[in-house]
Parts: sequence; C-alpha cells; structure tokens
Amino acid sequence: MWDSLWINCNLCTMNDAENDDGLGIINNGAIASTAGKIVWIGEANKLPDASEKLAKEINDLNGSWITPGLIDCHTHIVHGGERINEFNMRLEGANYEEIARAGGGIRSTVKATRAASEQELFDKALKRAQSLQEEGVTVLEIKSGYGLNWENETKQLRVARKIGESLPLDVITTYLAAHTIPEEYQNDGDGYIDSIIEKLPELKKSGLADAIDGFCEGIAFSPKQIEKLFKAAGDLGFNLKLHAEQLSDLGGATLAAKYGAKSADHLEYVSEKSAKAMLKSGSVAVILPCAFYFLNETKKPPIDLFRKNAVPMAVATDMNPGSSPCCSLLLAMNMACTFFKMTPTETMRGVTLHAAQALGIEKTHGSMEIGKVTDLAIWGITHPAELSYHMGFNPLQELIKDGRQIIQR
Repeated sequence: MWDSLWINCNLCTMNDAENDDGLGIINNGAIASTAGKIVWIGEANKLPDASEKLAKEINDLNGSWITPGLIDCHTHIVHGGERINEFNMRLEGANYEEIARAGGGIRSTVKATRAASEQELFDKALKRAQSLQEEGVTVLEIKSGYGLNWENETKQLRVARKIGESLPLDVITTYLAAHTIPEEYQNDGDGYIDSIIEKLPELKKSGLADAIDGFCEGIAFSPKQIEKLFKAAGDLGFNLKLHAEQLSDLGGATLAAKYGAKSADHLEYVSEKSAKAMLKSGSVAVILPCAFYFLNETKKPPIDLFRKNAVPMAVATDMNPGSSPCCSLLLAMNMACTFFKMTPTETMRGVTLHAAQALGIEKTHGSMEIGKVTDLAIWGITHPAELSYHMGFNPLQELIKDGRQIIQR
C-alpha cells in the first residue's frame, strides 16, 4: 500500500520523457509516494483499479498544479550584518571604489561575520531560509565566503549544516574561501590560495562542504590561481563551482568546464568559446538576475548564446547582503524573464531540473520521476508559467518534503 496518493491535479513533471513541451505536463494526473520516494506517476485514468485502496492517504487537489520542489542553487544567506549604508551611497552616485574606501563592500560583511557568534548567524540565516521555503523551495545551496579564514569560514559552514538539520530542507554547502583576498593577505593572493589548499584535506574529512567555489575576476582571483585551487579540490573529490565572467571575460567559464565544474555562475561577459566548453563538460550556466537588478547593471548574460549552444540554464537568487538581498526565488524567475527574456519554461527548468544539475543532485531531485524524492510544491495556478508571471504574490498551497506535508495554506 502506498503512503500517499495525490489525485485530481495537473503535473509539471520536468521529465522530458513525458512530452516535448519542456515541462513534462500531465493533465488530470496522479502521483503516489512511499517512504519519501515517488512510486507511481501518470494520468489518473491509468491508475490501478481500486486505487482508493492502494494508499493510506488520498489527497484530492481539486485541479491544482504540482511541480517539483524548487531549488535555489546559489545563495550566501549565512552572513553577519547588512549593507544598507552602501545601498544609500550607491543611490547617491558612489561607485564601488568609493564605497570600499568608506569601509563598505565585501570586507564590511567579513568584519561583521567574524564578529558574530554562530547562534547570531544561525538565527538570521534561518529566517532567510524559511522565507525561501515558504515559496516552495525544498533544496537550498548555501555558500561560505565571508569569513576568509579557516575559523570563520567553517563557522559559516556549521551554521549552514545546522539550518539543514533544523528545517525540513536539503542544504548543499559550498566552501567559498576564495571569494576575495582578506586584509591579512593583502597583495598576496597566491599565498592566500595556498592557505586554502592546505586546509582542503581537513575540510574534506570534516564533511562540512559539498563543493568548492571561487571568484575568478580581476578584483578577486586570476584563472591561474583558481586552476591551482580546482586541481587540489578536484583531486579530493569535491564538486566544483565558479563565479565567472561577472565583470569581464577572463576565461573563467572555460576553466570551470575544463575541470568539470557543476556550474559557472553570473556569466554576463561569457564568450562563445566558453559556452561551447560548458556544453561539452555539462556545466550549468547559473543566471542571477536579482544582482543585475539591484546593482542597476546594463550588461546582460547572453541567453541566446546559451540557447544556441544548448547550455542548460539555472536561475537563483544569489541572496547576499551586498548585491542581491533577495529571498524570493519566484521574483528571481520573473526578473530572468523581464530583464533577460528567458521564457517561463526556461525559468521553470532553471529552478528545478537544471538547478539540480548545478548542484550534482539531478539523479534524486529536480523532476518528478519514479525513484526520485517526493519533493512537491502544490500551487493554486492555471499554468506553471504563472510562477514567472506574478510579482509579490505567492500561490503556494502546500509543500511536500520527502513525502511529508510541511506547509499548508
């Protein structure tokens, strides 16, 4: 007997085997779960006879839509302090350099994060995670990157792990010590990279991090420095990710592809050479429209280039205090459509199947298929495109995590 059965619903499976609409839609569908895994899915008229006796719990959804639980595959939700002062400065015309000279920028967040206790970081990050979860998120990636030393980077990772233990939410952790050069290593980026590499075996043993990330940019680390980090991290079996081509084209995305990185993120200045390399390696292009909006940028990621080269695109919030203080994945979907002209279908794939690929969990998450986890978001909508269409409106009715209802409205 199945544990749960959902009937009288429309399914957005994200399984390309269902049809060629990009969403895997099954109208008048049904889906069953046992032990937190999907055990049956299809058209309701194909259910076994006497299906009402096959499940301990039968849920009639009255025509609602079910999608996979959403995945936010790029966030920095564990951090100390906020950056409202530099927000005001930017509105008054200050540039990045002027803000940095005034004590703002990433180093102000580093200072606040180092000063905060684990409990203080946890209390604030938990609220951010809950805000995302209330919009249908069941998997959340969380990066470090505001400690910039072993003690405080691992402090962030412990907080991230605790969030995953405290909420019915899968948390994927990413070690982003190579976010920028800390004051202690001023003008010695090579030395700082060496210090990160030295600790990687201990990090692997601790189990605190699932992936290694870096920022490949003129204001952060060179391709040569990132390559040295990737070689060491890859040898230890870490998944790899990279902030690349946000401000210029240094070939970071090509480097990410060379080392089989799960994703390259931002990519406003990416080249066709890099796009072709990403297709070959299977690396996902993670699009971050909230940062584009908040910083009032003008250079857009080349969506048509990704389409032309069949590079999978994910969409994420990039939640962070400096460039994207956004805890709404639904809003990020809307912005990806309005600013970058992604289609609602592309954004839906971007927060489900492709987001799962960007985290290396596509075998268990990101689509509704037999054997995958029963992470379901149930929506009061007429079509999945509505999730990208609305702004400031949350149509979530229920959220199912591992087969268990965790939110009901």
